[in-house]
Amino acid sequence: MKLRALARLAPVLVGALLGTGCVTATVDEMVFNEPLEGVGDAGVVILGRRHASDYETEPDFIECIGKHIQRGDSSINVIGELEFLNALYPWFEPRTAPLRPADIDRLMAQPPVAEKLATLQTEYLVWVDGSTVQTNSAGSMTCGVGPGGAGCFGFGTWGNDSTYEATIWDFTNRAEVGRLNTSASGQSYMPAVVVPIPIIAPVQGTACDGLGDQLLKFLSSEH
Repeated sequence: MKLRALARLAPVLVGALLGTGCVTATVDEMVFNEPLEGVGDAGVVILGRRHASDYETEPDFIECIGKHIQRGDSSINVIGELEFLNALYPWFEPRTAPLRPADIDRLMAQPPVAEKLATLQTEYLVWVDGSTVQTNSAGSMTCGVGPGGAGCFGFGTWGNDSTYEATIWDFTNRAEVGRLNTSASGQSYMPAVVVPIPIIAPVQGTACDGLGDQLLKFLSSEH
């Protein structure tokens, strides 16, 4: 009887916590040469930096930014990361990818690279560097099986921090034309009254929205 009563109480506790964790976010923008008419018929590719040994920029985060931009302006041609990497292999592998805008000249001097960039109509390249990490955790939880059934009891919490930087390269002018920074942090919860129910703070999604909005402002003709 007590087990069933606690089970009925669980949704109430979840509702009291509003269903999601708390998130705070900031976005810093430093644009040097904003296009006046958007991308037009050209394309933009968004790539994640994966040169560090202790982390990589998550592919799903890169995909999230691309979808966010296309939802905001369907006229923007966002070239898929995997499609671009396969077409330009091995020039954008971690060991060979350009690290500075000055490296664009070296790339364009390679006829196969210049030809493929022209075929894909790539005008802008957005490098995204960063990751989402878990920062702390606390609480405890126990699970067991009794005469009335199985259940878990306890409470856990953990934090996540997202920090990303987007650097925009212009292949036409062979220069860096903009830089954006976004950070988000949040606290997630796991209350357990018979059934553990995670209440996740959408930290990475918030960072994606913040960075996507600023890139959309830069790239879109719908100002």
